[in-house]
Amino acid sequence: MVRVPDEAVDVEFDKARASLRVSGLPAFDDHDLANSLTDGQGLPGNLGFTYPHIPGVFPSRVVLAFDVEWNGVLATAQIHNGAQRFKGSFLQIGATIKWAAEQQGFRFESEAPSPGRNLISVLGNEQNGAFFA
Repeated sequence: MVRVPDEAVDVEFDKARASLRVSGLPAFDDHDLANSLTDGQGLPGNLGFTYPHIPGVFPSRVVLAFDVEWNGVLATAQIHNGAQRFKGSFLQIGATIKWAAEQQGFRFESEAPSPGRNLISVLGNEQNGAFFA
């Protein structure tokens, strides 16, 4: 997990808008999910089910940039569960993301943001535990 500066996040829940803007964020590129989950060991391919061999790959240092925008309410939900000390207001909302990763000799940039590519996004304001009122 990597912390981003507080000023990278802007939420205006009452206006159904939020954004996350980050640039110049150092991180590691693990190449694929298998190497990310196994700390670069890959997968042997003989796990008892059909799965290809995935060779281990040492992670590369990368610099990331991304811009995520949430806006445009599609649906709302109010949840209150006193027994579990939880309540919240939730907005199903449109979202777009643009991101890039750069390492020595290679740069990747996503396609232009398109709201039609989003399956579902939720923006929520909740209270639970000691903060439950």
